[in-house]
Amino acid sequence: MNSPQRPSRIKHALLLISLLGLAGTASAATQVDNAWVRATVPGQHASGAFMDLTASTDSKLIAVQSPVAKNVQIHQSSMHNDVMSMQQVDAVALPAGQKVSLDSHGYHVMLMELTGQIKAGDKVPLTLTVENAKGEKETIKVQAEARALNAPDHSMMMH
Repeated sequence: MNSPQRPSRIKHALLLISLLGLAGTASAATQVDNAWVRATVPGQHASGAFMDLTASTDSKLIAVQSPVAKNVQIHQSSMHNDVMSMQQVDAVALPAGQKVSLDSHGYHVMLMELTGQIKAGDKVPLTLTVENAKGEKETIKVQAEARALNAPDHSMMMH
């Protein structure tokens, strides 16, 4: 009789399915929300990309790429002696479980040497590279919506 083995096979199959589900969950270690890019006018050579990042483990954003720009850099804006400045940074720390906002007043992504105009409503592909504390890299593909030049920066709104 094969019936005593059948429940065992079913248990093994369910265990395998649940483990595969956990593997899929573990690979999505960083969540990206509210990704958007500022639309441009004809002839404009640069724009910014903004988003909220939440990593499940201590990690850092180390690179961003996009086919709409020949050069993509991570920058930080800061105010010093009433003068706003912006400089390139190597990475943005993503502490475990904490939302980190990339906005026009702090860390953000600069899309430079644009290949064409970015129009309001366009979907701009971005590829983020996040590295965790163990040195493991995660690649995240995002479709950021282009917003009009006069669109409010939602990161500054009070919630």
